[in-house]
Amino acid sequence: MLTYTEIRKAAREALRNNWWNAVAAYLIYFAITVIVGSIPGAGQIAIILAAGALTYGLSLFFLSLVRKRATDLNEIFKGFNFSGTNMGLFGKTMGVFLLSSLYIFLWSLLFIIPGIVAAYSYRLIYYLLIDRPELSVSEILRESRSMMYGNKARLFWLDLSFIGWFILCCFTFGIGFLFLSPYMCTAAVIFYENLRKEN
Repeated sequence: MLTYTEIRKAAREALRNNWWNAVAAYLIYFAITVIVGSIPGAGQIAIILAAGALTYGLSLFFLSLVRKRATDLNEIFKGFNFSGTNMGLFGKTMGVFLLSSLYIFLWSLLFIIPGIVAAYSYRLIYYLLIDRPELSVSEILRESRSMMYGNKARLFWLDLSFIGWFILCCFTFGIGFLFLSPYMCTAAVIFYENLRKEN
């Protein structure tokens, strides 16, 4: 496994000619989340239903960026594919989102730490859904738990290594997060890629 420094360096390299597209992708994701969530009456329900598809699309964008060094903003909307049984890909993205959220919530009832551990157990679900679409919802969650076994602390410390950037962004009236968030998303993909090769 690469060190945290090596992962961040690889993320910057992947973003070298793609920074503005990456920022645009995250901005689109964030804007849709805010707009849909603010719909009077049904906003919260709508965002719960759409969250899986949106996160799938954002994950696909950054996975493509790392693997092909090419980006297509249309990938953000690929999760909204209803063709096939059980609402197609959209149904599966909604399934992995709802089931993982339920498990994280139940573990959080015990205490905040088990909830955080559970959240890290399911950090790979959308990458796995992209790479192994033949798996069922429960199989995707099980595979994420298996891959993250013994690796949750690694990803936690990688996330924590961005704390300095996070603090700096707090002094930019939030603008800095438009660059930090894609940086962290790219680093998470590189973490997944290395973990996948190990497995």
